[in-house]
Amino acid sequence: MRHLQGRTALVTGGAKRIGRAVSLALAGAGVSVVVHFNGSAEEAERTVEEIRSTGVRSAGLKADLSDPAAAEKLVERAMELSGSLDVLVNSASIYEESSLDAMERDEVRRNVEVNALAPLELSRAFSAHVRARRAESRGPAGAIVNFLDARIVDYDSRHVAYALAKRMLFSLTRMAAAEYAPDVRVNAVAPGLVLPPAGKDESYLESLKTTNPLGAIGTLDQVADAVLFLVGNDFVTGQVVYVDGGRHLRGSFYGA
Repeated sequence: MRHLQGRTALVTGGAKRIGRAVSLALAGAGVSVVVHFNGSAEEAERTVEEIRSTGVRSAGLKADLSDPAAAEKLVERAMELSGSLDVLVNSASIYEESSLDAMERDEVRRNVEVNALAPLELSRAFSAHVRARRAESRGPAGAIVNFLDARIVDYDSRHVAYALAKRMLFSLTRMAAAEYAPDVRVNAVAPGLVLPPAGKDESYLESLKTTNPLGAIGTLDQVADAVLFLVGNDFVTGQVVYVDGGRHLRGSFYGA
């Protein structure tokens, strides 16, 4: 990953959980990182300081991605801090329980706004920046990595609004990969059993190991490694890398 040194990334939700792991992995490859956060100011400060300790630049940037205006301006604000952007990682998301019969319109709107439309706005602004830069001096292509979920191929009856939004982001990933080539590559990572949701502990993960063919629990490093691969490989676009122990192989709802 030496060829990534000197580049700059914006990682949404980069202060904690998977976003933090991705931010640190990019920094380890020599990439300066703008760490986006919303309600995690303390975690963002710690992540920024840890990145700076590796010798690369970093800054935190607060924005509420449920606000369309904030999402539209985030790339511009990140560029004001960093000067330029080469990588966009759409990691921020909300994960709320909802069922098909009980969910309300506002739940769907909220999930779509944060989990799909915010990445769309960010991707459009980022791609416009990269295209303009490459029109002046070719430079490296930009790279976008979206975060999906291994269960997009199946039916998650307990998180319906979330699942709908992630399915939308899956479609947007493929559309953007076609639309923005060759200046920007667009790929996605779909994690499986890696972190317990809020309010759960490791026993929750242990109880679900049998749901993937490998019978295992993944790690944050394995997810971050997938992001580094997609950012660093200039001949890959429009792909989804499932880091899920093969869980997606058992999904049959959409393929039936």
